[in-house]
Amino acid sequence: MASAREMRLRIRSVKSIAQVTRALETVSAAKVRKAIAAVNATRPYAEKSWKLLVHLARQPGHASLHPLLKERDEVKNVLVILISGDRGLAGAFNVNLVKDALDTFRDFSAGVSYIAVGRKGRDMLLRRRRNVIADFSDIPIAPSFASLSAVGHLAIEEYLEGRADQVFLVYTDFHSMVKQDVVIRKLLPLEVEYAEDRVVAYNVTHHKTNSVFEYEPDDRRILEGIITRFTELQVYQAILTSQASEQAARMVSMRNATDNARELIASLQMDYNKARQQAITNDMLDITGGAEAMAAVAIKSEETA
Repeated sequence: MASAREMRLRIRSVKSIAQVTRALETVSAAKVRKAIAAVNATRPYAEKSWKLLVHLARQPGHASLHPLLKERDEVKNVLVILISGDRGLAGAFNVNLVKDALDTFRDFSAGVSYIAVGRKGRDMLLRRRRNVIADFSDIPIAPSFASLSAVGHLAIEEYLEGRADQVFLVYTDFHSMVKQDVVIRKLLPLEVEYAEDRVVAYNVTHHKTNSVFEYEPDDRRILEGIITRFTELQVYQAILTSQASEQAARMVSMRNATDNARELIASLQMDYNKARQQAITNDMLDITGGAEAMAAVAIKSEETA
């Protein structure tokens, strides 16, 4: 058994770690609220943009209205935007994300390249010798749309230039503080059907309509602007919800670490108390034994005298 001094040092060390994990939990909780507020702030714009885009794309010959709406006849190259975190201490958040992405695209017959958003995902992809054409890291919490538009712009450019025939988004969707799911969905070519998952994703509550609207300027020019903007907005929202998921995962992980540290401190404190009691008992036994020995010597001296 360790000495009482060693136990005191270990208890002090664990208490210091518990203070750090508790501070990280508090910081992550504040960052979660900030990221969720940013997601909610962009949602109304995304809904209105989606409604307008759906209406325009339902016009006859919608595939010819814009190249981002047209399916390629043959898929030779796939581009994946992988959104992970910049830091660890978030449990299995980054590992699960990269694992799901690699498992999904491992059997693709087309060549797969990656745009890594987040240092952790980039490092894991490079360690597995995946083709990373660009990476974006050190992204602040709740960044502005302008600061992240380059990610979506790069994906659009790769698609328009023919270097990618499909573009996928891989990120972690935030549901609650204890539930976050990895989402893998196709970003380009943009699908604008009334699919149930799309309706839920963008909270589109309007129904199909055959109404005819006139646009100024013409619908092609509007579509040119809105489809690019909306595609970039999808990437932006994915980054925001991924940030919320990361901070929630880190908050839960740090809370568990703090609880485990407290349990360990209680266990070490009990062992320390036992060690102290044992040391005190041994000291008392030594004193008692010494007193008895001295008494025996005194008695023997008296008998001799």
